[in-house]
Order: sequence, then structure tokens, then C-alpha cells
Amino acid sequence: MIRPSTLMAIDRKPFERAADGLAVALAVSLPWSVSATGILAGLWLLASIPTLDLPSLRRVFSIPAAGLPLLFVAMGAAGMLWADVPWAERFDGFDSFLKLLFIPLLLHQFCRFGGGRQVLIGFLASCVVLLAVSWSLLAWPGMPWPGTVKTLGVPVKDYGAQSAFFTFCILVIVRFAYDLWRNDRRGSALALTMLALIFLANVFFVSTSRTSLVVFSVLLIVLGHRLFGWKGAIGFVVGFLVLATAAWPSASFLRLRVVPLLDEIRSYQSSEVPTSAGERLEFWRKSVGFIEAAPIIGHGTGSIRDQFRRSSVDQTGTAAVLTANPHNQIFAVGIQIGFVGMAALLAMWIAHLALFRADSLAAWTGLVVVIQNIVGSLFNSSLFDFTHGWAYVVGVGIAGGIVLKESGD
Repeated sequence: MIRPSTLMAIDRKPFERAADGLAVALAVSLPWSVSATGILAGLWLLASIPTLDLPSLRRVFSIPAAGLPLLFVAMGAAGMLWADVPWAERFDGFDSFLKLLFIPLLLHQFCRFGGGRQVLIGFLASCVVLLAVSWSLLAWPGMPWPGTVKTLGVPVKDYGAQSAFFTFCILVIVRFAYDLWRNDRRGSALALTMLALIFLANVFFVSTSRTSLVVFSVLLIVLGHRLFGWKGAIGFVVGFLVLATAAWPSASFLRLRVVPLLDEIRSYQSSEVPTSAGERLEFWRKSVGFIEAAPIIGHGTGSIRDQFRRSSVDQTGTAAVLTANPHNQIFAVGIQIGFVGMAALLAMWIAHLALFRADSLAAWTGLVVVIQNIVGSLFNSSLFDFTHGWAYVVGVGIAGGIVLKESGD
């Protein structure tokens, strides 16, 4: 039998170093590989357990930014009890909640030991490599590549994920360049600005996502207002529109994503051919009905697919499309655990916005992650998506840990 004194005598330093290294590897893997991210998240959890300090962990759990994700996950677990679907579907639905448990653990690690900046640098460096590979594949379509390239210039995952990662990089790099410029490091600031423009060009010409364009516009307004007030917000948006207008004639993929949008919306009810925008509108319409049928506690965790399955009986066209993803995070929660779950989700987002209210680069980084997720969740179930959900967890956990350490909490 192992005595408590023996456990206390374990040297935590190797585990702390391993947890730091695995956190960097986890962030680096996010733009590239789903399987690697899952494996590294598990390894990081195993390495971090011996480093836990219970008094410190209790203090972290008392912070709304850490406690509310736990509450949200607990509500997802409780929702399995009243779901009228097989247990396999209930557990599949609950799996979407589980990753949020990592937020308080990441906050705990990086508010105690530091090292968060290395993780963020690792993620940005990983995105720079992805940017280089993307442009290389676009310039040389026959370039040897181990994976299957479904979209030209998008070497891994999909253009939505690539666009989201690059949007994050642009906003963080621009803020960092501004800080360098104020400190009279003009050369470095200009170099970073050029890098941000190369990222933006990729979003325009290679990996355009309609959601990312909306997110980017909102974040530009927030950044401009933070730095220069409302004049800055207007100036940033005008500058973005000028760049988009200049790119428009030659950015065929940008036009392909933007131009058909209104036609898809107008024709979604009259056409038998499903479209991206039409499917979203139909999913949202049905989702409102599902929530009205069980408004307080929902239909139970894992019930989304079953609700859409029942609603598609004897339907044709867009109304017959089956999905487990209503393409809206609030609806995805409301269908399963009702208004109480939606309230918990909104409270968690508000707590994370409040966590990043300070005026520092780390706080801005976390704020970008949260706003990107909130706005993106209007059009996608971002938290429940593997890639976007883990990006939120890692971003909030790492940046939040840095902010807590800087504030001395």
C-alpha cells in the first residue's frame, strides 16, 4: 500500500516539464491533425495529474471562468438521463462537452508555472508553416504531399478551419506589431505587418470562409476600438473593405463563397437541391421547433440526430437532410439541455470575456479566441466541433493562465 507521504515525496519537476512540452505539442498539432491533437491531449492530462496542487486547484475552480465550464459539462452529463435515444448516442453527444474540462486544468497549470507564451508562440509558428505549405501547394499543385488535398492550397483539414486559424493569427500579429511600433521597434513591427498581410491574402485567395469574414470584421471593430476608439474601429473596417475590394477581381474563391449567398437564401424553400445557406436556414427553423417542444431541460444529451431524423420523415429536398449538427452552438445546446443549458453556455462565454478584459497581449489573444468562438457559433456548433472546440479550450486555458499569472490571482 502506498502511503500519502510517499505520494508527497514524488518529484513533480519532471512531470511539470513534460506537461509544458506536451502543451506546446498540443498547440502545434491543432492546425494539422485531429488524431495527434487527441493523443497529445490525453498525454498532457496524464502528465499534469502529478503536478496538481489541490489548494491552488480549488482557488482556480472558484473563478467563474473555470467553474462555469465544469457546470456546463455536468449539465451535459445530467442530460443523458432523460434522452430518449440509445446510450451510444447519449455518450456520443456527451463527448462533445468533455473537452471543456481541460479549461480549468490548463488555467491551473499556466497560472502557476508560466510557460504559456511558449505555447502561443508554438501555435503561431505552426500556422506560419501551414501558411508556407498552403502557398507552395497553390503555386505548385503537383508538389509531393503525404495527405489528400481536397481543396487547392488547403493541405490539411478544410478551408473553414484553415481560415479560422489564419484569422486568429492576423489579429494577434497585428496587435503585437502595434505594441512593437509603440516601443520604437519599427523594423520588427513592419515585418510582422507584412506577415499578417500574407495570412490575409491566403484567407482571400485560398481558404475563404464566410463565417471567418464575419468574425474578422467583428474583431477588427473590437481591435480598432481598443487601440484608437471608434475612429479606429471605423478606420480598420474601411481598410479591410479597401483590401477586399482590391482583391475581389482576382480572388475567384472569395467570389465563389460570397456571391451565391443571396441566391442560396432566396431559393432554399423553392429548390429541391440543398445548398449550404439553405441547409442552415432549414436547420435553424427546425431547431427552434425542437426547443419549443422541450424548452426547459431539452430532449436530452445526444438527441439532436434523433430530432432531425423524426422531422425528415416524408420530407424532400433540404427538409429531408439529416444532421447531428444544427450549425448553431446555442441551438445545439438548447435542443439537448434546454434553456438552462443555453443560460450556462452564455454565462461561460461572459465569464471568459470578463477574464480577458485587461489591456495586454495575452488578454487580447484570449479575447480573440472567445469572440471568434461566439460569433462563429452563430453559424456553426463551434464548441462541439473537434478542431474549433479544442482551439477554444487551448486558447482560453493558455491565455487565461497567463492573464491570471500577470494579475497575481
